[in-house]
Amino acid sequence: MATSNDKHECKVRINDFILSSILSDPEASSLVGSIDNGTSSSRFLLITSAGKILSTAQVEYDQSFPSSSPYNEGSSCAGWHEHDPFAIWDSVATCIVKTVEELAKHGLDLSIESNNSIVKAVGITNQRETTVAWNDRTGRVYYNAIVWDDTRTAATADAIMKENKQPDVAPQDVLRSKTGLPIASYFAATKVRWLIDNIPELQRDLNSPDEREHVRFGTMDTWILYMLTGYRRNVVEMDNNERLAYQGGVFKTDVTNASRWLFMNLETMSWDESLVQAVCKESNCWGDSKGSGTIPLSALPTIVPSADYTIGTITGIPCSEEGKIAMKRVLVASILGDQQSALFGQSSFEPGMAKCTYGTGLFLLMNSGENPMQSTQGLLTTAAYQIGKRIGSSEPISPPIYALEGSVAFSGSTINWLRDRLDLIDSAAETETLALSVASNENMYLVPAFSGLFAPHWRPDARGCMVGLTASHAKAHIVRAALESSAYQAREVFEAMARDSSIDLKELRVDGGATANKFMMQFQADILDTPVVRPEYLETTAMGAGFAAGLAVGVWSSLEEIGKMWKSDMTWQPTMAKEERARCWKGWNKAVERSLGWIDDDN
Repeated sequence: MATSNDKHECKVRINDFILSSILSDPEASSLVGSIDNGTSSSRFLLITSAGKILSTAQVEYDQSFPSSSPYNEGSSCAGWHEHDPFAIWDSVATCIVKTVEELAKHGLDLSIESNNSIVKAVGITNQRETTVAWNDRTGRVYYNAIVWDDTRTAATADAIMKENKQPDVAPQDVLRSKTGLPIASYFAATKVRWLIDNIPELQRDLNSPDEREHVRFGTMDTWILYMLTGYRRNVVEMDNNERLAYQGGVFKTDVTNASRWLFMNLETMSWDESLVQAVCKESNCWGDSKGSGTIPLSALPTIVPSADYTIGTITGIPCSEEGKIAMKRVLVASILGDQQSALFGQSSFEPGMAKCTYGTGLFLLMNSGENPMQSTQGLLTTAAYQIGKRIGSSEPISPPIYALEGSVAFSGSTINWLRDRLDLIDSAAETETLALSVASNENMYLVPAFSGLFAPHWRPDARGCMVGLTASHAKAHIVRAALESSAYQAREVFEAMARDSSIDLKELRVDGGATANKFMMQFQADILDTPVVRPEYLETTAMGAGFAAGLAVGVWSSLEEIGKMWKSDMTWQPTMAKEERARCWKGWNKAVERSLGWIDDDN
């Protein structure tokens, strides 16, 4: 049931059948919570030991696209994208509280100490790379969180490349041997560099011997964990209504999120001072020490395994009814970046297993096992997950598992562009019918390089284009081309992955909102010439964090047990003729060529 239709209100849905079985024997029940913070909303799920979803709650929050900034006077802020970190925290807290309150109305009061023990642990999964900075002594947040797809740091990335030139190494790859990543605006370290280059209060504190040890940088997993495990400050409200971060929170991140910074050494799974200095040494933050300055490692969260029962303990979130506290003393037992969490939720535990998530962007990951596989095809080498300390297990911390990843910036957001900017559609649900209303794209292609092209091209100079237009093309063709663009980009990554790994991928497991679009999934299978498989539960990102947390606290005993709960819902087999596939693919590659080289030093 939904509590409201307003996008900022919390929508809670409960499976009444599962709830009735829990109420019949609460003491025999085990639940795991999962916090899923995405680019536009936060969610909270409660998952049973059978891998079923008891409840879901969701709250959307505002996006900030500044048109001007005192830190960018006289220049355009096109491409800037920010989040209010307190809006993110409020969305998480609201989801948890509303879930507890709604379940209490139905007879299961998880704010009562005895019932609270039914929830064995909570996991966190999050939009990766989105970065915020705050002071843990004062609680002051220095600036809004800079979102992963923000393009202001393209110039920052260029500067870092110039500062770290190496002979016979491509400029974007000078840190790749240690990090598995190219230098690009996408990654958290470039956002850290922009912050220390531009925010005076942060510069002041980093140059103060007393304050620099209190500076904190974190991606959204770290921020949410810090607030979940911290305590409200006993201070008078600030004159300008400024909100303060809690105090005493746990300051940690996991290997998957840390692998997205450009600061972590993939071999050691630890922060590398030489990498931090490479990114930060030339910042104007350091004044006379420019060229040798760096942020202290204390400003970076402690890196921990993805599933570990010692990550932290929730202090409790007050409910609307006085005296009621949600999730008090519940363990936080997992952290996973959203795409790695989806890989985990898809039970892709064996090398060579792959998944593709269609969200705001498009993200294809393949489990590559215990050895980091360096890409020569424009892909990212990243941590997939690591199993740490588990309740009731004497096994040592497991070696990290790695993945190859291809990240595409615009997938679902291309459909949002059709709706919000071009007014071609009222909702994403219309796109399937429109696409099927025409027999083909009639040789028209849309390349959604609105902020450049990510994997496997890594071309920040690219921009979006529609090519092959004739007077016979109509709205339906544009919508169809927009849907097809996601499938084409997935094939680019899919083929790069096969070349890097020498593994012939037998199927592609998919998740995300676009998998409800049967036209798009059939076209994906056709253009890949590979079966596309959708699971029973599409909430694989949230499920992954929940499964990892449950594994850490003994709800599930092994990855094998978790894997047995994965079930297929639908499979699309390729049906497109070989000649048609080749014709479509040739047209797409011509269109990509047309998108390149639009941004240069003059504009």
